[in-house]
Amino acid sequence: MRTTGRLLLTALLLVTATACGGGGAPDPGRQITLTLNWYPYGEHAPFYHGLKQGIFRKHGINLKIQAGQGSGKTVQAVGGGQTEFGWADTASLLTAVDSGVPVKSLGVYLQTTPASVQFFGDKGFSKPSDLKGRTVALTAGDALSKTFGAFLKQNGLTETDVRIQNIDPAGKIAAVIADRADALVGNANDQGPTIQDKAKKPVSYLRFADFGLNYYSDGLLTSTALLDKDPDLAKRMVAATTEAWAEAEKNPAAAVESMQGAAEQLPPPAVVLDQFTATRALLRTESTRTLAPGVNTEADWKATIEVFVRTGILATAKDPSTYWAHTVAAKG
Repeated sequence: MRTTGRLLLTALLLVTATACGGGGAPDPGRQITLTLNWYPYGEHAPFYHGLKQGIFRKHGINLKIQAGQGSGKTVQAVGGGQTEFGWADTASLLTAVDSGVPVKSLGVYLQTTPASVQFFGDKGFSKPSDLKGRTVALTAGDALSKTFGAFLKQNGLTETDVRIQNIDPAGKIAAVIADRADALVGNANDQGPTIQDKAKKPVSYLRFADFGLNYYSDGLLTSTALLDKDPDLAKRMVAATTEAWAEAEKNPAAAVESMQGAAEQLPPPAVVLDQFTATRALLRTESTRTLAPGVNTEADWKATIEVFVRTGILATAKDPSTYWAHTVAAKG
């Protein structure tokens, strides 16, 4: 009887320890937070689709999605332990790591950059040299302002060839609509559909990736502390996120419908669909074209790091493992 009692007590203690979340089996009562890079828009549809379809729950994750206020702040929040996971652009993550923020990428899902010069189609721009003498709105100090210089240089131009108008993100859209700027530098899966909807005029793009400059964009990240303490949670989050993106890629209309009520700032459904349609085109590089969303290669990581060193976003080139938890990330 005493032996049986000790065995039962030991089993009870093991169950209790597991339920408290120290690695082991998933705790469905534990809420896990994902902080986005911005207020919800079409790019984020797969996460809401994953919630609605029970994909995260299937992987033992009780997920809460919350809005962000820019990739930089999201990365800082993850590193500070204020949120378990984040969704942010790779440039912000890399610069944060180099400054000592304890985070790592779990995989980049937008592997073709959405960075582009955006303008109304009636401007007639078809190549970068058409921007000579034109006014281009951008936000000083952000990653796009640095890579825009590289885009110009890649195509035989300098920043003195265009008239730069430094303005905040919302102001860029207003400037283009009011024709105070000929174009803006932004992400083709974000501002472009919004401008087109507001102005009721078609928007065209000079995409960086189409003119010789591609690099990793947005992806999933977590803290090194979580990776050390609960690597199983990180692996389950990666698996759930990859599955959610794969399902949303196959059924974009359902994915977009799942975003209803996600935020007061959510664009109209048609704009959200346009944004996610544009996002779907960004999920792979040539080396990952047959693989699931979120599967990265070391070669693509190195290429991105090289671009960021060349553009001054990073001071030196480091091994991808400095920034990328490849042992936890999705596999092809």
